Amino acid sequence: MSNGKNEYLKKTWNDVLGYLRAGGNIELELINSLYEPCSIYDFTDEKVILLVPNMISKQIMMSETDLIQAAFVETQSLDHPISVEMYTQNELPKKTAAPSVPSYDINEFPSMPIQADKTFDNFIVGDCNKESHAAALACSIKPGKFFNPLFIYGNSGLGKTHLLMAIANNVRRTDPTKKIYYTESLKFVETVVKAIYEGKIEAFKQFMYNIDLFLVDDIQFLAGKEKSHEVFFTIYNELVNNRKQICIACDRQPKEISGLEDRLISRFSSGLSVGIDSPEFETSLAILQLKIRSSSYDFGDIEEEGLNYIASNFSGNVRDLEGALNRVLFYAIQFQPDGETIRFETVMNALKSQAVVSSSTGLSPRKIINSVADYYGLTKQQITSKTRTKNVANARHIAIYLCRKILDLSYSKIGDEFGGLDHSTVISACSKVENNMKTSETYRNAIEDIRKLLA
Repeated sequence: MSNGKNEYLKKTWNDVLGYLRAGGNIELELINSLYEPCSIYDFTDEKVILLVPNMISKQIMMSETDLIQAAFVETQSLDHPISVEMYTQNELPKKTAAPSVPSYDINEFPSMPIQADKTFDNFIVGDCNKESHAAALACSIKPGKFFNPLFIYGNSGLGKTHLLMAIANNVRRTDPTKKIYYTESLKFVETVVKAIYEGKIEAFKQFMYNIDLFLVDDIQFLAGKEKSHEVFFTIYNELVNNRKQICIACDRQPKEISGLEDRLISRFSSGLSVGIDSPEFETSLAILQLKIRSSSYDFGDIEEEGLNYIASNFSGNVRDLEGALNRVLFYAIQFQPDGETIRFETVMNALKSQAVVSSSTGLSPRKIINSVADYYGLTKQQITSKTRTKNVANARHIAIYLCRKILDLSYSKIGDEFGGLDHSTVISACSKVENNMKTSETYRNAIEDIRKLLA
């Protein structure tokens, strides 16, 4: 047994003893004389084996098995009962020769690249992401100590991958000896399949057991991959039991991932889940200003009105903001080559075919989505997520309907604004709203109220 595991089992037993002492249900003299000399021989997800010094200790302690089980459940934050077995040294089964550990070449299972330019220093923090930023920073300072696993969820392009990279870079900076492994879930599946085909799956698992920081991106794509579930589950348990940090990114909350095994969802939910929303106006401005300062273009700045226009109409996610800014900077090179502050007219000309803004009302999908979200007490992220709860789905349908009626957007364009819905889903949403308006006065009044807010 490795020194690391020995220390872990010793600490676990000390935690249990502390819990039993505090509970007051067992006399302290008994705990000190009989319980304290014991040790944990083995500890799995379902069972703990205690090594006791003699038969007298065993008989007395077995009468309090229920209390010992409860102590393990509470101190280890388990979500299920666990059995407790006790043996003296003579009763332990004779150990057979340990199976040989498959050897592996570290280069056989390489991590995906970690981008050195994505750090906490250049991650813009706002109301939309301050919780996820704080949790990620805490995990990078003391991996495995605070939130394990850390589960970051949100729509595409909001900065989830940036935070994973920032965690990796901060850990690498503070302790270069830490072994870091970053992968996207589809790449993980590909690695598992290849390892099985080549007869190296045990070697892969042994390799992963030695990882200190495990970062998994787009975990939703692991859904439906049964063999990969099994391998991931085994690796996950080994790392968490040894206090190794796991950080996961996804486009939805754990319970909303269909096709993922319940035991994985349960474990994801046992850590800390934090969401990232679309950047609000102030955060969007800060992101734009950072991008301008770090760009290779020789421009001093963009007029305030131009920046405000970009922040207002392209803040669905960070990638949209970056794309709009890059177009403006490129356009300015061609049509405003003086190198001075980029004028508002230049911004408007560069983006006139890009922004989804009604020329008659000045409304955009973002403004409609925000108004519907405010009306129903939801977040923009909930409206554009895959959540199917009745109240969220109803608000999403209304927002889709209003985008169609007010902005006259194509069904495919509306689908893009709502996280990549196909056109048939958008058509269905519009039809449901129209049918509900025919039969429900309350429904009609709600839509009218939202129209007034938009006006």
